Amino acid sequence: MTRRIALWTGVAAIAIAVVVGSLIVLHPGLIVSLDEAWNVEMGEWRSPPLVAFALVMNFLGGGWFAVVVVPLGVALLGLLRGWRASVSVLVVFLASVVAVQLVKHLLGRARPVDLLIASDFGSYPSGHTANAAALAVALWFLFPRIATVIGGALWVIAMGFSRTVLSVHWFSDTVGGALVGGGTALVVAAVLWRWVGPAPIPEGDGGAPPGGTTRASAR
Repeated sequence: MTRRIALWTGVAAIAIAVVVGSLIVLHPGLIVSLDEAWNVEMGEWRSPPLVAFALVMNFLGGGWFAVVVVPLGVALLGLLRGWRASVSVLVVFLASVVAVQLVKHLLGRARPVDLLIASDFGSYPSGHTANAAALAVALWFLFPRIATVIGGALWVIAMGFSRTVLSVHWFSDTVGGALVGGGTALVVAAVLWRWVGPAPIPEGDGGAPPGGTTRASAR
C-alpha cells in the first residue's frame, strides 16, 4: 500500500459512512427495514453462550479496556518500529474516538429498544466496531502480513456481530463503525506516513515478494 492509496481509501470509507448516516436521517426507510429484520433475527439466535460471548466482546471493545489498555498495548508493540510508530498508533486510536463521537452527536440515532446492556448516547456509528477496525489497521501497518489482515477482519466482524447480538446497535451501525474507524486510521497513517508506513517485510516471510513495496519506496 502506498501513502496515496491509504489516504484515498480512508477518505472514501469515511465518505461512505457519512452517506449511510445521512440516508438513515433523511430516508430511513431505505435502511431501517434491513436493520429491524436483522435485530429480530438476532433476538431469535440469542442464547446464553452467545450472549456470554457478546458480553466478553463488549468488555474488550469498549470502556477503559479499549480506551486505555488496548491503545497502550499496541503502542508498546509499535516501539518495535520506533517511538514515532508508537506515537502514531496512539493518534490513530484518539482520532477514531473523536470521529465516532462527532458523527454520533451529529446524527443522534436512537438505539434498538430491546438492548440488553446500558450504552451511551448515539447508536450510529458503533464505537466498539470502530475501535476494532482502528486496531486492525494499526496492527497491519505495524505487521503487514496476510495473517494480520485475516485476523483483523475476523476481529471486526466478530465485534460488529456481538453488538447486534446484544441489540445495542443496529446492523448499519456496525458497518458505519467499521468504515469510520478503519477510514480514520488510514487517513492518520497517510498523514504520518514517514512514521507509520508499512515496514519492510523480510524475504521469504510470505507477506510480500522480495523487492516489493517498502516504507522507503512507497510514496
